[in-house]
Amino acid sequence: MELRDLEKTIEEILERNKRVELDKKWETSTTRKVCIAILTYIVVIIYSTIISKTSNVFLSSLVPVIGFTLSTLSLKAVRKIWEKKNV
Repeated sequence: MELRDLEKTIEEILERNKRVELDKKWETSTTRKVCIAILTYIVVIIYSTIISKTSNVFLSSLVPVIGFTLSTLSLKAVRKIWEKKNV
């Protein structure tokens, strides 16, 4: 392997490590947790408004699914803003 190849490989590893570190930082960030909490709260408000007019088992079963889905979202737009401030 030539020196250039080694340098390129090292540079790729360093870039990957930066991305992995940023991913870890994002997953534990307060920004992400607050956004998930706010989104979940909004969904529950909407749900409560809808369910108070009807009591449907299928509709009420959606709340945990929606909450789980929101908690697993990466919130890309918020993350991009967060990354600019944390890089």
